[in-house]
Amino acid sequence: MRIARPWPRKTMDDYTRRRLYLRVGQVIMVAGGIMAVVHWLTHLEAFGPEQPPLWLDLAVGYPMAMLLLVLGGVVASRKPKTRNN
Repeated sequence: MRIARPWPRKTMDDYTRRRLYLRVGQVIMVAGGIMAVVHWLTHLEAFGPEQPPLWLDLAVGYPMAMLLLVLGGVVASRKPKTRNN
């Protein structure tokens, strides 16, 4: 008697998984770059004369952009685990 499986289990091969990590990391790095540029333009008063409060400037500005850039680099450089068959 055979046991029917409702859904076949699909696994990604190493190449597909590597490309997925690479693209997700690149998207995170682009978000960090956009955040840094918008923060810089805000300091140049490109969006009006208002400046963000100091705590917001220190917590969300360049540090968050740098964190996103580093996090994206870590994700993009991640290599899949090798399987020993």
